[in-house]
Amino acid sequence: MLDDRDRKLLALLQQDGSVAVGELAERVNLSLSACSRRIQRLEEAGYIARRIVVLDRERMGVPTTVFALIKTAHHSDEWIETFRRAISDIPEIVEAHRLTGNYDYIVKVVLPRVEHYDVVYKQIVRKVELFDVSASISMEILKSGTAVPVDYAV
Repeated sequence: MLDDRDRKLLALLQQDGSVAVGELAERVNLSLSACSRRIQRLEEAGYIARRIVVLDRERMGVPTTVFALIKTAHHSDEWIETFRRAISDIPEIVEAHRLTGNYDYIVKVVLPRVEHYDVVYKQIVRKVELFDVSASISMEILKSGTAVPVDYAV
């Protein structure tokens, strides 16, 4: 069971995972050792899945985002696993979701420029059969992040 201090720690760590334990302890009114134990407990309990560094996409040379909406005529477990393997080998694909509704999948692709999308598209269709693909170019990022709400955690 999480308490308010745990939630505050999780929120602070989401904002910046490199914050020193001493600073975290001060911000949640705990001793250094108590704060450290709480963080370790949150990691062991699976609330903290991993700690990562978020890179600047402009500096990394991949400022363009394309969302590919995919329809398939195949829905077997074998096809899904083939699709999963095909996209997992493509570093430009940073997210993929199976959907309800008119499309079966949405894939988020980060690229150096929009013309590079064709390279990624060809990598996918060489490995797996698709029925239809519709790509949309992101014109502007209105909100982006990896943080999730902490108030619902139990």
